[in-house]
Amino acid sequence: MAKSPLNVPQLAAVDAARAARMLSQVRDARLAGRRGGLAHRPVIEESWERTLRSGVDPESGARTRLLSPEELRRRREESPLRDVLPVLREGLLSVADAARHIMVVADEDGRVLWREGCSTVLRAADGIGFEPGADWREDVVGTNGVGTAVAVRRPVQVFAAEHFVRSHTAWTCAGAPITDPRSGRLLGVVDVSGPLDTMHPATLAWVDSVAKLAEATLRERHLGALERLRAVAAPVLARIGGRAVVVDRDGWTAAVTGMPYTSRIALPKSPSPGRRRLPALGLCTLEPLAGGWLVRPFDGAVEPEAPGATRIVLDLTRPRRWSVTVTGGAGVWSHELSPRHAELLYVLAVHRAGRSASELAEEVFGDPARRVTVRAEMSRVRRYLGGLLEHRPYRFGEQAEVAVLLPDDPKDLLPHSTAPAVTGARVTGSAPR
Repeated sequence: MAKSPLNVPQLAAVDAARAARMLSQVRDARLAGRRGGLAHRPVIEESWERTLRSGVDPESGARTRLLSPEELRRRREESPLRDVLPVLREGLLSVADAARHIMVVADEDGRVLWREGCSTVLRAADGIGFEPGADWREDVVGTNGVGTAVAVRRPVQVFAAEHFVRSHTAWTCAGAPITDPRSGRLLGVVDVSGPLDTMHPATLAWVDSVAKLAEATLRERHLGALERLRAVAAPVLARIGGRAVVVDRDGWTAAVTGMPYTSRIALPKSPSPGRRRLPALGLCTLEPLAGGWLVRPFDGAVEPEAPGATRIVLDLTRPRRWSVTVTGGAGVWSHELSPRHAELLYVLAVHRAGRSASELAEEVFGDPARRVTVRAEMSRVRRYLGGLLEHRPYRFGEQAEVAVLLPDDPKDLLPHSTAPAVTGARVTGSAPR
């Protein structure tokens, strides 16, 4: 006779203590291999099967080493979830103290990146290793609101002894995945956790609705980026004869001419300028634009010419109006630079052979240990310079001709900058032109 799965949300809403006792009995029977009249819900049972296969100890679990402070900072800086933290905080933390909840945000690997909420519950979470930098995948700590949501990619509530590890059974957790609307890639999980008596049947729907609001925010940001790319593309496409399409870095179409509109075009995993064969269009040439690519399908009896030489001009002559201008087969486009990006691109223009993250950190911050900050800023620079920049080491691509326009007086070079590379050039007046 098949065992009957517990209706945990309904039972806990009526009597949370009784639900916890029944789940504890189910847990003990499951681990002892005994047959009983009750069973876990299917999503929990499937999670337990995965956890048992992975060898997690149900009595103690496993505590992996926390991420180093530098690695935690790097993941936070590079995570797209950083952009939706205000949405998550507004939606989930407003009642955290009163409800004795904490909000946990983890990345796609199940690593805890952020954790906020009720101070008492935060201290209790420290006791079970539920802290920033910790690994909460199922195959490390068993069934839980973070790792199970990562595994199944749908909202999951885990109540009391539905947790696999005994020390977690005093908790209730509700986690919902957040995916990238551009690619469908899992970005991470937002989870609300607290003591058993904080469980409410509507908690999971609440967390899931806030996760969907975060995804909607990411979608709005993407549409805004496409609009900006469309503005860059308009004059470029106006000069081009034949077929052409402008796409963002993920292949989403911003503008098209001479061919039917397609919402997305599959690009190589790491696109670069030149001739490429794309599944939907055949042989094409790819040329970088600010925030995307100009794709020109082959239209004749001979192969298309590869893009001509690209010229990059870093203009540092105007106070607070620094810019980078790119001239190539796609035409001319410019991007105004922040002070930090002006410093980074200046260093790369001086050192054409490239600079490692440590070397850039030394020359911009005077501290080679600030690699995480450099990587995060260079990731933002690559959003508009795309294939014109390479990494490992960071450098301008070999196909590009790079020029730097400097103020007449070396003392006026990025006048407010304290970057060692800039202050040294002001003194020596030896910056390249």
